Amino acid sequence: MEKGEVFTPLSDITGQNGAPQAQQPTQQLRQQAAQTPRATISDPDKAKRIGQVHFKAAHGILVAFFTFMLILHVLGIYLFTSGFLLTRLVLDHKSECAVPPIDSTKWYVAGDAEKGCWHPKTFDKAVVIIVDALRYDFTVPFAAQFEPTDLAADPSDAPPVAPRHFHNAFPVLYETAKDQPNNAFLLPFIADPPTATMQRLKGLTTGTLPTFIDVGSNFAGQAIDEDNLVAQLKNASKRLVHLGDDTWHALFPDYFEPNLTHAYDSFNVWDLHTVDNGVTEHIFPLLKAENASKWDVIFGHYLGVDHAGHRYGPDHPAMTAKLNQMDDVFRRMIQEVDDNTLLVVMGDHGMDGKGDHGGESDDEIQAALWMYSKKGIFGRSDPAYATPPANAKIRPVAQIDLVPTLSLLLGMPIPFNNLGKPIEEAFIGTKGNDFDNLATVNRLTAAQIHAYQHEYAQVRGIADSTRATSLALWKGANDAWNSLDKSKPNAEQMRQVYEAFAAYQRDTLSICRDLWARFDIPRMLSGVVILASSLIVLALYARILHGDRVDVTPIFFTRGAIGLGFGGIFGVGLSVFMPEESRSHAVLLSAAVYAIIGCASTFWLLRYRLMPPMPNSIWGWASAIFTVALSAGFAANSFTIWEDEILLHFLTTFGVLALISSFRQKRMADRTLGVYHSILFTILLRIASFSRLCREEQMPYCKSTYYASALSTTSAPWQLLIPAAAALLIPTFIKSYYEGTKSYQHNATLWIGLALRFGLMLSAAYWTLDAADDGDWLPGWENIIRITKRLLAQLVLAISLVFGYSIYNWCKPLLNVIIDKDTTDANGTPKEAVTIFGFANVHGSRYALLITIWYLAIAVLQKPMGAGAIGILVWQLFSLFEIMDTNNLRQSSIGPVVLGLLGSFHFFKTGHQATLSSIQWESAFIPLAKIRYPWTPVIVVLNTFGAQILCAVAVPALVLWKVKPQKKGLLSQLAKAVATHILFYATINLATTMWAGHLRRHLMLYRIFSPRFMVGAVVLVVVDVVCIVVSLWGARMSMLSTAEVFGFGG
Repeated sequence: MEKGEVFTPLSDITGQNGAPQAQQPTQQLRQQAAQTPRATISDPDKAKRIGQVHFKAAHGILVAFFTFMLILHVLGIYLFTSGFLLTRLVLDHKSECAVPPIDSTKWYVAGDAEKGCWHPKTFDKAVVIIVDALRYDFTVPFAAQFEPTDLAADPSDAPPVAPRHFHNAFPVLYETAKDQPNNAFLLPFIADPPTATMQRLKGLTTGTLPTFIDVGSNFAGQAIDEDNLVAQLKNASKRLVHLGDDTWHALFPDYFEPNLTHAYDSFNVWDLHTVDNGVTEHIFPLLKAENASKWDVIFGHYLGVDHAGHRYGPDHPAMTAKLNQMDDVFRRMIQEVDDNTLLVVMGDHGMDGKGDHGGESDDEIQAALWMYSKKGIFGRSDPAYATPPANAKIRPVAQIDLVPTLSLLLGMPIPFNNLGKPIEEAFIGTKGNDFDNLATVNRLTAAQIHAYQHEYAQVRGIADSTRATSLALWKGANDAWNSLDKSKPNAEQMRQVYEAFAAYQRDTLSICRDLWARFDIPRMLSGVVILASSLIVLALYARILHGDRVDVTPIFFTRGAIGLGFGGIFGVGLSVFMPEESRSHAVLLSAAVYAIIGCASTFWLLRYRLMPPMPNSIWGWASAIFTVALSAGFAANSFTIWEDEILLHFLTTFGVLALISSFRQKRMADRTLGVYHSILFTILLRIASFSRLCREEQMPYCKSTYYASALSTTSAPWQLLIPAAAALLIPTFIKSYYEGTKSYQHNATLWIGLALRFGLMLSAAYWTLDAADDGDWLPGWENIIRITKRLLAQLVLAISLVFGYSIYNWCKPLLNVIIDKDTTDANGTPKEAVTIFGFANVHGSRYALLITIWYLAIAVLQKPMGAGAIGILVWQLFSLFEIMDTNNLRQSSIGPVVLGLLGSFHFFKTGHQATLSSIQWESAFIPLAKIRYPWTPVIVVLNTFGAQILCAVAVPALVLWKVKPQKKGLLSQLAKAVATHILFYATINLATTMWAGHLRRHLMLYRIFSPRFMVGAVVLVVVDVVCIVVSLWGARMSMLSTAEVFGFGG
């Protein structure tokens, strides 16, 4: 454009009634321009550059402001979490061989490690094997669990279940315990939740109770510093060997003989055999007589059973094969061990019906414990106990009981922090009447527990009144011991002494559970205050502030940043005068409070721009009711359990309201489109609701459909058709939305018509190959199939995040200008007609490409049923855009709130629940062969929160869909929508946080309320990050691209 030339913006070219095309003869445009005062632009390129600089600066301030809100959310969540998730004080005391906790009996002198530190040792060597996730009922034959029934007599008396794949596959433990009761025993082995491997290993070696905050360390192990059995063995110069799960090396670094130890990666849950084969390969040579002098204790950790459960579920032929393999291994091991070696086999936890674990359901905590010795030293106190228990409710022992049992059998001191008691069968004698020995070992253990409790009470400042009952039981047990006839106490007297010390241990354990359920109330309250205050600021910014937010956001951010810095400095100065454990609390709280005060002070400055807080439309009321009702409902465990159904009803209500509103639109086109998409939105909800993964508390009123069965984690063959159908249909449906505004052109045809469809087809092919791998369809081709499917997944992600983003970043507006020079006016005068296709949706059509890019990346990481749910979600998103446009709801809060509800709803439809055990860890190995940071956690997050991420990416489209290119205040509306969307999740997070804190003594805290709080906190942070990094950045690229053609509208 030359100097002095008239610039006629293309925004003057408007389509009739918002039609997708705009026509106007160029001659008429020239006449119109001649009649209008001309705006002479000396340098339009400079004007465009200035507009671009202003836009980028305004956008940068928005990003900074939302990053500031993210920081406040993280600080609030951290402070609450650090006070809520339980921790316990770890004492540094160590038990010593030469210093027993109480005077020894007359006939034994303590302190000789060769004979036994506190008690005569029974074994010189031990082989301790963990079969990860060995549930107790895996070891008991089906016939022993269910009484035989004469079906001909009364079919109604038939057992409630038929034999499963995990039944009768691992009988050797049961058979030896039943047939050789002096050589072996099998008992239910009850784990303390959380049932994650890291926490179970801590309990199995220290004898202490885990705390919930340890769950996070399951994937970033830290060395155990407190006294433990492995450390005691190492201190006694025992040669220790480890084989299997490398978690042991994170907990016990440099404890094991390096030339004999072989560790394997533990997190590739799709690999059933590498670890197990490695353990078996290296353990049997060590059992040979010629290698007996090289080791004293072997720790083996098999992972195949656990991985089979994660990958297939317990009721699958792969589980049968894996349990059969374990049966063969231990039959052989029984033959190989010598008389002086104790063989211990145990599960660290169980697994639920889908093969997962982490929670506290019965199936997750009920593991198995089996001990074997050729010496024949075990016994039963009752002849009826000779047969192993039929189920895990009968005669269970706690996992912490293993620590004193192994310590005393191997002649080691009992670790100082232990709370377990010796297992009866190991010390009762072959005749089942050696209560003298049983009372002695229980007295030693109780004395150690008493010493620990004394030290703990002193450090914590716990009054004796708190443990008065326990102290009374301790005194009574000692009095009973001292009153014995030392010359020849009878069995009944020793039984009473044994029971007295056992009662003391049980009571002390109960007290410890209560003491360690200690919540740091000041930290929790500080976290709630920060979250509540930041929510108020966000709510005022998003919904109460009137006018353009772009103009005032710099003030909010500047004052907030100054407050954050000043508060941090003030907190550091204040912390100098505070105890060390309170310093971080003071600094973080001070920084957050001053930041919020600084940010909130802006509202006083702009008080004339604040609107009344009450909603002024049905949509405003609907948004508030949906958010508040959902938040209030989390106070009830039944509401939280059935959250997916509640969300379905809320979204259906929105669909009905949208339908009614659409009927009231004046224009026929708006009315027709609104009605159609409202009905379609609601129908798609009902279709998506058929995908369901039930949590244990929903039984028997819920039927899982996400997998092939309730006891499986693999897909049914018919479910493989779902990704294929999505590949064929979803791009076609998306194309129809683009064609409705004549926007399906240029890069849209390349991405939607080719790349997206091709990527979805590759995703469908991946799951077909995965089914072939799972089902062993092509024997001998397993490695080729695994490599191929992994390459397919990587290719899909490359198409999405590399090729897709390349297209998006360099894409021009989806416009097509056609000039027809062969037309004439009514007088027959030649003229030119200009048609611009895609004009009416130039912003929305370009930005929506970003939604489809993330759709492809997320879809490939979902199981087949989940891929179908994500496809339906994308379809619903485009229908929602049309509903917002036809009902003129761009500025309403209902759009961002419905996106929040929709993301939460499809979180459940993609096979997730607010439980630790529903996390699909195996998704990390869809594109990867092994753990790789940071990609592995990112992939798990995309799988778990894919629906919320996709809805967060879609927020700008609510504003940009079908708006004029130079519409004023788009960036302000965008900020308003993003803030409202984050506000929804911030409200949910605050509610779940407050209810979890308020109900901290509730029976269902760790099963229901705590997991829901954690999900709410993680989702809020994830949505914050996505809105900043993906949504706002994507909107920036799209709006800059459009401004290259149409200029900046302001």
